[in-house]
This record gives sequence, C-alpha cells and structure tokens, in this order.
Amino acid sequence: MSQSGILKRSTILIHGSVGMPLAIIGYPLVVYLPPFYAQEVGLNMALMALVLVFARMTDVITDPLIGTLSDRWQTRIGRRKPWLIMGVPLMLIGTVMIFMPPEGIGIGHLLIWTVIMYLGWTMVTLPYGAWGAELSPLYHQRSRVTASREGFVLIGLFLAALAPAIVQSMGTRFQAGETDGFWMGVVVWAVGTDGQLGTGYGPILAGMAWLLLILLPLTVLLVVTKVKEAPPQSVQRTDWKKGMRVLKNNGPFKRMMLMLLIVVTGESFRNALSVFFMQHVIQIQAQIGLMYLLYFGVGILGIPFWLILGKRIGKHKAFCVAVGVSSASILGMFFLQAGQIMPFAIMFALKGFCFAAFQFLPLSMLADIVDLDTARSKEHRTGLFFAMSGMAQKFAMAIGLGLSLGLLALVGFDATASTHSDAQLMALRLLYIIGPVVLYMLAFAVAWKYPLTAVRQERIHQWVMRRNARLQLEPQQP
Repeated sequence: MSQSGILKRSTILIHGSVGMPLAIIGYPLVVYLPPFYAQEVGLNMALMALVLVFARMTDVITDPLIGTLSDRWQTRIGRRKPWLIMGVPLMLIGTVMIFMPPEGIGIGHLLIWTVIMYLGWTMVTLPYGAWGAELSPLYHQRSRVTASREGFVLIGLFLAALAPAIVQSMGTRFQAGETDGFWMGVVVWAVGTDGQLGTGYGPILAGMAWLLLILLPLTVLLVVTKVKEAPPQSVQRTDWKKGMRVLKNNGPFKRMMLMLLIVVTGESFRNALSVFFMQHVIQIQAQIGLMYLLYFGVGILGIPFWLILGKRIGKHKAFCVAVGVSSASILGMFFLQAGQIMPFAIMFALKGFCFAAFQFLPLSMLADIVDLDTARSKEHRTGLFFAMSGMAQKFAMAIGLGLSLGLLALVGFDATASTHSDAQLMALRLLYIIGPVVLYMLAFAVAWKYPLTAVRQERIHQWVMRRNARLQLEPQQP
C-alpha cells in the first residue's frame, strides 16, 4: 500500500482470491446439504434443521472471541495471518466429513463435524475480513477490495455451480452406459462409490469438497506470503465487553446489522428451498446444476454494475435497488408451472444479477463504519466489528435454514417421496416466494434510511487523518 492509501491491483486480487474457496463451502451448505441428508441419507428434516441451527449457534461464543483475539495478537508474521493458518485444517477435515460422509452415519455425525467445520471457518473468515478492511483507509479503495473479494466469491460460487452441472452430466452418461474414457474414470474415482457414479446430490457435494481441498490451501498460502498486513494503528485497544457496549451505541452499525439479519435470513430461507422448488414444483431436476451455473455466471457479470451504481447513488441505495429487483423476480415465479424452464431461467438469472450486490455492498459499508468508530473512540477494533457482523450473518443463515426446513416438515412435505399432494406443493411454492419477499421488503425499509453516505465518510476519514498527523507530532510519553 502506498502512503496515499492506493493499493496495487495485484494486492487487491491476491487478497480477494481467498473468497473463492470460502464460497465453495458456503453455498452448498444451504443449497445441496439439506436435500442430500433428507433424501439420500434419510435424516429427519425437522431434526436436521435443529442440528444445523445449533451448530451455527456455537458461533455466538467463537465469533467475538476470535475477532477480539485477532485484534490483539502480535506475532512475527502479523495479527491476522496465524488465524488463517490454524483455521484451514479444521475447515478441510470438517468439510470432507460433511460432504463425503461414510455409510451408516446418523445425526450425531452431522452435528460434530459441522461444529468443527464452522470453528475453522470462523478462524479463517473473521481475521481475513478484518485484514481486508485495514488494507486502505480510503472509501472507494475499500469498495475495490470488497468488490475483488466478493468477485472471487462469485467465481467460487460459479465453480460450485459448475461442479453440479459437470457431475450431473457425467452421472447421466455413466448411467446410460458410457463408462469408459479418462475423464469419466477421474470423476468416478473422485466422487463415485464402489466404482459407480450416481445422479444424486452426494456426488455433487463430493465434487465441491475436492475443489475446496485444492483451492483453500493454495489461496491462503498465496495471501499469507504475498500480502502485507497493515501496521497496527497507534490507538488504544479495548476488551470485547466494552466493545459490545460501544457497538450498541453506534447508530449506523445497528441499522446495518438489522439490515443484514433480515436480508440474510430471507436469502437463507429461499436458498434452503431452492432445490426442492426446482425439483418438485418446476420439475427441472436434471437442469438444477445448469440453473445455478446461470445464476452465478450472471452474478459475476453484475459486479461492475453494482460497483458503479454504489458510487453514483450510494452503497445503501444501490442495495435497496437490488432488493427491489430481487423481490420482483421472485414474485414472478409464483405464476410458473411445471416444465416452464425458460421463464424460470430468466427470473432466476435476474435474481443472480442482484445477488452480486448482496455480496459486497454490506461488507463495504461495514468498513466505513469502522472509520466512524475509530473517529469517535480513538480505539482500534476492526476484528470485533467484523466478528459481530459475521455472527449476525451466521445467526441469520441458521434461522433462515432452520425455519424453512422446519416449516416444510410442518406441512407434511416428505423429501423422500416421489409424488406430493397439491396442498403440499402449494405450501412449498408459498414458502419459497412469499417468505423471502416479505423479508426483503423489510430490509429495504431499514437500508433506505442508512445515514453513513460517501460524503459523510470522507469527512470522517479526513478528520481522522488530521488527528493522527497531529498525534505523531506530539512528544511521546515516557
């Protein structure tokens, strides 16, 4: 980083690359994991929802602890880097045991390894997010850092969508008798069972586990060795209890947290039901992988648009536009019937285009909030802010996932059944569409009044710079 806060493109890209493998594990947990464990492993859907929610709730303890410790730790290689190095092995072993479980496992297996995986995920994501916020003090440089990271996130999601499309295609060919060839052999070895390749969700999850095993160690090694951490700022640090009290009195942070809680709950609610909706209502199971490939591909293309729109009208208003368009696209799906793949693909792609805004705009807003806190308190607690934000998102994901699967079980929907009643299909349709839209509109109302605009943030940044320069000129206390 230069003295002006302008970052090299290589620094931005290398730092952002870690977002790619993190996305590969993140999205399948709410998209493919529920139907796999419900339909193929045979776990009770309501009990599975309870276990997944409980596993997420462990973050209530780990997130503030790790966030605060990563602010305070001083090692030869930095404050943030050691946590990434320690968290990677836990993430990898947890993911493998969840995505590629042995035969005959029960609900206890899912609980134990999900908790371990989430712990490793926290150890990587929280220090990594705080590190990114500290790379530059400039408003639009932070937007570039966040956009790069979330761009790689979307690439990771694209790969996570490409894997199902490839596996489904290879599985169909294998079942049709095309069992020979080098690449078929590789796929069967990697994601098949006993020399066979099926067409269910198990091979899909196995394929994404392999992507994580390759990409996570590689990208973490690259960022740890090639990107420097920002030097610790000459400000006081605080304990997490005091930090919690300060966060409580931070108006922009409270509003952004409420916005995140609502919209992430809506996203998780919808994501958990997406596969069920496509499989049983639209009846396009063979094209599910292709639909997600389209979804994330369009999302990647949407990043420049939302970045430009955020600069012109403000990050919070750009977020509101994305929420509004998303709601309209989902409402349109209510009128679709079985087999209408093209109208569904158009609406699903439009939702994917808006998903890019959901990914990077709130995190970029959070980095601005850190400046406001520093200006007010003269304390440095970036990790704590990102810990609280991460905890809120994880809590919302758990609530959305648990609520959607719980309600689906409540209406008597049997994931293992081949046919369902009209009432059950209508219940699934209403849950998938009306539930998320109501939450999106609530998030819209909260975000519209967000007070920390680009103009105000720039004034705060300039004031902090002048204060720091003045403090450097003052004589040091013995």
